[in-house]
Amino acid sequence: MHNYTKEDIMELIEEEDVRFIRLQFTDIFGTTKNTAITVSQMEKAMNNQCMFDGAAIEGFTSVEESDMYLYPDLTTFEIFPWRPQQGKVARMICDVHLPDGTPYRSDPRHILKRVEAEAQEMGYTMNVGPECEFFLFHTDENGMPTTLSHEQGTYFDMAPLDLGENARRDMILTLEDMGFEIEASHHEVAPAQHEIDFKYDNALATADNIMTFKLVVKTIAKRHGLHATFMPKPKTDVHGSGMHLNMSLEKEGKNIFEDKSDVNGLSQEAYYFIGGLMKHMKAITCITNPTINSYKRLVPGYEAPVYVAWSAKNRSPLIRIPGAGGEGTRVELRSPDTTANPYLSLAVCLAAGLEGIKNQIAPPDSVDMNCFQLSEEDRESRGIEPLPSNLLEATNELEKDEFIQKILGKDLSGKIIKAGRESYWEYSKQVTQWELDQCLFRM
Repeated sequence: MHNYTKEDIMELIEEEDVRFIRLQFTDIFGTTKNTAITVSQMEKAMNNQCMFDGAAIEGFTSVEESDMYLYPDLTTFEIFPWRPQQGKVARMICDVHLPDGTPYRSDPRHILKRVEAEAQEMGYTMNVGPECEFFLFHTDENGMPTTLSHEQGTYFDMAPLDLGENARRDMILTLEDMGFEIEASHHEVAPAQHEIDFKYDNALATADNIMTFKLVVKTIAKRHGLHATFMPKPKTDVHGSGMHLNMSLEKEGKNIFEDKSDVNGLSQEAYYFIGGLMKHMKAITCITNPTINSYKRLVPGYEAPVYVAWSAKNRSPLIRIPGAGGEGTRVELRSPDTTANPYLSLAVCLAAGLEGIKNQIAPPDSVDMNCFQLSEEDRESRGIEPLPSNLLEATNELEKDEFIQKILGKDLSGKIIKAGRESYWEYSKQVTQWELDQCLFRM
């Protein structure tokens, strides 16, 4: 993030020979959209005068109310390092506004900014560090993605076992050219699976960074003849890809989740934040795990959480307290995946955590043993409930949770619920290869 003025940007454009600027925004399903302009239109864009057809974006608005305007965030101006050195291409991330100048209430970026403003009124800033996982697969002779890979690498393997190492290296160098601070990267547990972690930032900057990260990873993978996918579970019987969210609250420059005198190193605010998250977790799951495929990852046996529990001692529950301590004290939510809209995901997580603090919602006792080894009776006696097991269940939970619906707004909540149900019912009508393999020769 840069503190650019309009004059700074125009000077950069001239110095760097930028010819095209992409005005980017994110739709309600977490997909990056853009309209490209030439330098001649830059003053108009920075004066918030670039209009687009909102009715053409799924879930945005009707034909009768289709005119919308893009308001660029000047701090997000970046030049794409992978484009030509003459006639370069840059981007700015935009907020969506209505013709009367008011923010579009269902714009995901606006929703996160609104919740951040509430946090700031309480004196808080939420910092978030995501852990983004993805697969690198071959493409076919037509350049279309497959689920094929020649490699058999696993956790922390290196070349020659890790055949994606060179692609991952170029992704990291490109991200650093765009201002990212990369903290770590490694091969993940499944063949062709990778993880790149970048430094935490405030919630809005992190959501912007996640969208940029996905664009860079896919672009650089393609340059290596590979296809990068953030699909949570592209192959049966392998570990899926998640996006763990490491969250903390800062007040007056201090991490308020830290308390050295506590047995878990947590402050009372941290416990209440966990309590708020857990109270609304089933509805939040519809936002953090928004696809049919998301729930193929959230099954026992592959390190992904299945039960609504927390612990400072093991990795099986939904929420983990990493052992860093001190200023690194944080709450790690382990269920989200990278198909989620990051603006909406961080908005509902922050809102739920703030409600926990405001209403002093204490979490249940921590579960300091493997949740998957507990019997059903043990889980019931401890009050441990499962996460939704499919998108329909998650959608129904969102419909029941008036608090989360209020954060998203009535219009957006209704669209997400409608889309979730339609997606589930469309999926349920499909005849899968598994059904054919199991039934065709027997019946």
